[in-house]
Amino acid sequence: MAEKQEMEITIGKDGQVQIHVQGVDGKSCMELTKDLEDALGLVTTREKTGDYFKEEKVSEGHVSLGEAE
Repeated sequence: MAEKQEMEITIGKDGQVQIHVQGVDGKSCMELTKDLEDALGLVTTREKTGDYFKEEKVSEGHVSLGEAE
């Protein structure tokens, strides 16, 4: 079973937005938040947690298309 991925978004009274990602290793967290960051505007600071520096888990699968023999 895949690990649960979570994104916690906090909006402060001053309008500052913080996004905290859990359950995502490596640089994938950056891809996960990119569209949201682009929509919100300028990123002023970024803190990378220990998970950012972990090796990303790669899932392998097999898909067959066409007629079965």
